[in-house]
Amino acid sequence: MAATALLGGALAAGTGLGNAGENCTGLDTALRNNLNFIAEQQANPDALSADRIANRQAVVDLIQQRRATAGCTADVRADAPAAPAAPPEAGPGEQPPKAPADPDGDDGAGSDNSGGNGSNSGSSGTGEVVCKGSTVTLFNEDAGPAASSGVFPVGTKLKVTNLDNNKSVTVTVTSPSGSCVLLNNAAFEQVREPGKFVIRRPVVERLGG
Repeated sequence: MAATALLGGALAAGTGLGNAGENCTGLDTALRNNLNFIAEQQANPDALSADRIANRQAVVDLIQQRRATAGCTADVRADAPAAPAAPPEAGPGEQPPKAPADPDGDDGAGSDNSGGNGSNSGSSGTGEVVCKGSTVTLFNEDAGPAASSGVFPVGTKLKVTNLDNNKSVTVTVTSPSGSCVLLNNAAFEQVREPGKFVIRRPVVERLGG
């Protein structure tokens, strides 16, 4: 998984452990994932794309520094974008297909998608509140709930609560980034509001590590 590869590569680059192939494989994978995310935001921008791209570019810069330290020489670029699928056309007398209903929509009647480490209890007040004034966004990673941070070391446990819907998730920092805290896809899905890609009223608590 990208998180494991990035973490292993980062530790090896910083300490000299492991061989160069393993280090570069993990770092190259992490770099490609972040470049793909930036390319997707640039191809389909919205009101929050600039902030997300800036956050992810800081991650890219840090990975590039670690690749240089590890002696990685591969030319890593974003994957070619896939052509969007055309929506099916309605036949004569038929209504255009409707988008599926959002089971967790804004009407408050949807289900709670806070499974895993998430909860619907809000901030517990048991940890030290950190990252005050910061928003929380996400980074693309196909892994279990986790976080990256440019402030806290790998292994730190953080609890992130979204005050706009009172959902929270507890995660462990598994990789570095250029932000105080970024949540990966799995963690962000547990606390996000439908259709939103940034948490503007978060409470971040350091629980240990």
